[in-house]
Amino acid sequence: MAPLLYCEFNIDTACVELKFSDGSMISINCTAVEDEVAKNMYQRSELDYWVYNDPVGYADLILNGDPDEHLRKG
Repeated sequence: MAPLLYCEFNIDTACVELKFSDGSMISINCTAVEDEVAKNMYQRSELDYWVYNDPVGYADLILNGDPDEHLRKG
């Protein structure tokens, strides 16, 4: 995969957007992720924290990790 140029949360679309040096982009719909993964308001709050404070970590968790397992431990 090409090097990551930027990763940020777009509040207008509620998506974490990643742009790579080869011009490709990934957009993660945070609302859809929360609806699918979070079972209560505490888990939603945990995901929201990641979105606003560490969007790269959030993207890594969603794309490469196991968000269900992470939220169960939290």
